[in-house]
Amino acid sequence: MKLIIFAGGIGTRLWPLSRQNSPKQFDKIFSGKSTLQLAIDRLAPTFGMENIFIQTIDRFKPSVIEQVPEIADSNIIIEPARRNLAPAVCLAVTELEKRGHIGPMALLWADHLMEYPDKFVAALRAGENIINDDPGRFVFLGEEPRFANNNLGWIKVGKKAGTENNVDYYSFEGWKYKPDMAVCETMFSSGKAYWNPGYFITSVEFLLDQYKTLAPDIYKAVTSGNYSEAEETHFDRAIIEKVDLSKAVVIKTNMGWSDPGTLYALKEALADTTEENVTLGNITELNTSDSLLYNLEKDKLVTAVGLKGMVVVNTKDALVVAPKEEVVNISNLVKKLKTEGKERYL
Repeated sequence: MKLIIFAGGIGTRLWPLSRQNSPKQFDKIFSGKSTLQLAIDRLAPTFGMENIFIQTIDRFKPSVIEQVPEIADSNIIIEPARRNLAPAVCLAVTELEKRGHIGPMALLWADHLMEYPDKFVAALRAGENIINDDPGRFVFLGEEPRFANNNLGWIKVGKKAGTENNVDYYSFEGWKYKPDMAVCETMFSSGKAYWNPGYFITSVEFLLDQYKTLAPDIYKAVTSGNYSEAEETHFDRAIIEKVDLSKAVVIKTNMGWSDPGTLYALKEALADTTEENVTLGNITELNTSDSLLYNLEKDKLVTAVGLKGMVVVNTKDALVVAPKEEVVNISNLVKKLKTEGKERYL
């Protein structure tokens, strides 16, 4: 199976930790390693480096080479422009086809954390076998939800459909992308909906066919060399939300997965309990709980008193303070900084 790791995102929701020239997937803040390096560590022993591809943008290629020196240059795919995930995935699958690859492929991400990587690898292996048996479908991984999270997509899971490599898989009954909290709470309590970590296993030929049928304009733009003219839209909306339910199955997982895609999600990924604080640098707090307190200025003391559910990140040139409910709007804050001519802080 060919595995494509997408590593081209900027990570605006993690600003000011993540910047345009040093996005989150390259930050070595997890036991001295980046999430890209952790992704390689999870996959290479089982699947081999020769089957792993990293897709990114041109200015991040040096970072990829520096952090993953063992990857062949031919296994680095460069996106010609930033056009969101629908064109990016289309580019990836067409590149595999050009290189003569058919059969199972997996779409993976460079900025996630995994507490139980062995369970992740087992699910990928089972998905590979399911696609070998029937290349004309998707296998989605659904992570057992730990709480009602409205910053993620959710997968509705049906009845057991079969077993592969001692891993059960289930019918796919639908998809909900970032629903409001009331819907999240209902799905969470139902026990029939799982978090969508965004991992898909399918075949090269089936995914190409889906693009030709469901997103022909994107397919045409990518394959004709007009990548920058492709519609700037998400893969979920262009393809997944339109997929025939009968052409997908779900593997339930409990990988200890997390996507530190926002500053509070980073706190959740690193804390053992909700009430626990996560701190870095010269910090002193009093009567503070459920907060992320990061200070990247070694000669400055950052203090907090009486905070609950807050994010405070201090860097040498920017400070952000936000309640956890508002961290999803940091990407909008970044857009505002651009309109105000403050790009040097990005």
